[in-house]
Amino acid sequence: MHSHFHRSHPFGHWRRAFHELAWASCDPSDWARTWADDETRRARRFAHRRHDDDGGTAGLGVRRPLRFLADRLDLDEAQVQALARTLERLKLERAQAELDLRRAAAELADAFEAESFGREHAEAAAGLRAAAAQRVQEALARALEELHAQLAPEQRARLAALVRAGVIRL
Repeated sequence: MHSHFHRSHPFGHWRRAFHELAWASCDPSDWARTWADDETRRARRFAHRRHDDDGGTAGLGVRRPLRFLADRLDLDEAQVQALARTLERLKLERAQAELDLRRAAAELADAFEAESFGREHAEAAAGLRAAAAQRVQEALARALEELHAQLAPEQRARLAALVRAGVIRL
């Protein structure tokens, strides 16, 4: 029922008991509000996971790409520095794409808010979304090209094996 309480948490059983007691003391109208708040928090917490699966804005599909690649590919210090710069540029491009997607959402909201459907707003939103996805894909291609240039042949072979195995998603 309350999956957001981790069993491995040292005080998880106390937190669960307290939460269940709090639920029992609420009147039914509070249950719905508490449930809705829990669902909203859960949706926000896992929103980044859905976003990573989105082909338009996905980068390297690992949580800590620099540390992960440095370890798995046995990168030297110069390679780590160069990779850090490359990943930072990719991160900035993804952040810009996020802003463009928010602008697109605002355009769609404007389309629905008008007396009659604002097709021009919907088309502008579609254009913003497509441009953001295209820019991120181009940035990812540049990042991969830079990564290829930085790696030695045996490191590229290890990276290719990680991609084939699905450990790294591009």
